[in-house]
Amino acid sequence: MRKTLLAAWLLFPGAAHADSNIDFDNIKEQKLIEIFQQNEKSPPGRKIKIFSSLFLGNAYFPSRLIGSSHVDEKLVVDFGRLDCFTYLDYVESLRRSSSIHNFVENVMLTRYVEGKVSYLSRKHFFSDWVSTEPRYVEDVTRSISSLAITVVKQINQRADGSPYIAGLKTNRRSISYIPGEKIDDDALKRLKDGDYIGIYAETAGLDVTHTGIFVRQPDGPMFRNASALSSNMKVVDSPFLNYVKKWPGIIVYRAIDTRSSQAAGTPDAQRQTTGLNAEQTL
Repeated sequence: MRKTLLAAWLLFPGAAHADSNIDFDNIKEQKLIEIFQQNEKSPPGRKIKIFSSLFLGNAYFPSRLIGSSHVDEKLVVDFGRLDCFTYLDYVESLRRSSSIHNFVENVMLTRYVEGKVSYLSRKHFFSDWVSTEPRYVEDVTRSISSLAITVVKQINQRADGSPYIAGLKTNRRSISYIPGEKIDDDALKRLKDGDYIGIYAETAGLDVTHTGIFVRQPDGPMFRNASALSSNMKVVDSPFLNYVKKWPGIIVYRAIDTRSSQAAGTPDAQRQTTGLNAEQTL
């Protein structure tokens, strides 16, 4: 599969980035093709639930991306070794792809502002997903619970005024979150399969400490995530309420349904049909 996708990757205008590190590990080309075909008209949440399940059991690996203020950025696509944020990158990119031929381009658009592969263009913070264009998700936190709290944070600025990411500007953002102890049955009813969940960070300058995906399973609601717990170190389903209630709160982003824009032939649709995660040990 790797050779097939690498060949397809070279067809993308603007995607021929020499500095790349691509490995699709145990997820087979034929399986992806079947999912693309069977779910062409499925809502985003269903696609996210299905694609995210392919990674269950794949290894957690911290700080998987390559690039810093001193090292040139490389495009990393590695299905076999994931941190919590790259996991969401791949799932979100797969759900917007109609075939294997535009998946890598979608990774660039998901992970980097304007798809430009560089360290300072990387979306280091979860809130970058709803603060940069084009946006593929929307913040639905306040619609999930009337008990949501909104705070203003200077993203990328430590308490002492120094930046987390040198050279990246500070962004003043309103961050809404639902306190962990306030997540009740009413909130659970409003959550949907495939909602992206961020674990709210109380630390100055950060928005989240961890990310995952909300899914409903026969055993109840789950937090699907690339877990850094020593007992896991892989992608797992953790009982949702047991997990989130022990943390300060959650942020909820929901994938935007682009099917109508695809039918209308908008620029976003045309793009799709062409070819610091500040993570703590959770």
